[in-house]
Amino acid sequence: QVQLVESGGGLVQTGGSLRLSCAASGFTFDSSNMYWYHQAPGKEREWVASINWNGAIRNYAESVQGRFTISRNNAKETLYLQMNDLKLEDTAMYSCEAPGGSRGQGTQVIVSS
Repeated sequence: QVQLVESGGGLVQTGGSLRLSCAASGFTFDSSNMYWYHQAPGKEREWVASINWNGAIRNYAESVQGRFTISRNNAKETLYLQMNDLKLEDTAMYSCEAPGGSRGQGTQVIVSS
């Protein structure tokens, strides 16, 4: 059974940083591409970043390019999202997703001025 558990969200001021984690189990994490999504209040869920199985290929939404970094530790079966220079518009529920559409409950990020 696929299980994804996000953590690391919180309240931060604009310009601050947060590091999100996603602990994975129940599937072959080290051969799976992984994804981060976010959903802001009243908006559609949006893709944020993706990483291939070995971390060699990373892609980002234009809105976070240069500020966010996706990474992974296959030995720990954990996905990360380092978020720097946070903006008000980054406020959202962030969730990780595995191939097949399984996703965690999410972790809330609130950016205040």
